[in-house]
Amino acid sequence: MSELPMPRGAESLARHSDVAAASPSQEAIFVEALISSRQNILPRRLSEPGPSAAQIEQLFRAAAAAPDHGQLRPWRFVLVPAGKRAELAEVFAQALLDRDASATTEQIESAREKAHRAPWLALVVACLGPRDPDIPMLERMVSVGCAVQNMLLSAHSMAFGAGLTSGQAMSSPHMRSLFQLQTGEEAVCFINVGTASKRKAPRLRPDPTDFVTSL
Repeated sequence: MSELPMPRGAESLARHSDVAAASPSQEAIFVEALISSRQNILPRRLSEPGPSAAQIEQLFRAAAAAPDHGQLRPWRFVLVPAGKRAELAEVFAQALLDRDASATTEQIESAREKAHRAPWLALVVACLGPRDPDIPMLERMVSVGCAVQNMLLSAHSMAFGAGLTSGQAMSSPHMRSLFQLQTGEEAVCFINVGTASKRKAPRLRPDPTDFVTSL
């Protein structure tokens, strides 16, 4: 059987594709560097300045680009401005006392202090209740995670430090009340963003061969 003639321009395109495969684009190099250099920065290592209004909008636009099967948008974010940190601090303190009525004054104050660390703070809320179409909960959580990761990478691209914090207080009824969480909504974690006062040495990432197999 004779081979079909290659369409006009296809040979040039094929050569271009081969070159592109052998030589990563500047965009690919940047993305790889951005992803591999991102670190989780503890809130106590984040200081002013935090992101500007325009940069905050950019963070949320990055979240909006996450994969979203069924276009359910199974996430929402609640900002915690400086004027509301005291209310969150009391939630942390009360959640601790609910778990341990014998908590010391120092422990209670340490719990409160966590609300005041990062210059910019937002709660991640997963929307997992009944929706139409009924996308499985695990798939929705993947979407939530992608939205959060997009925000972390966006913050990193702007030279900010960022990190996630959670803990037992996330499931506290006081937390649900403060953030007015509805049935089917869950507080997942907080996103903390600011200027990193200190960064850790790059940590060793697992090799793909450690977590990839084939059928």
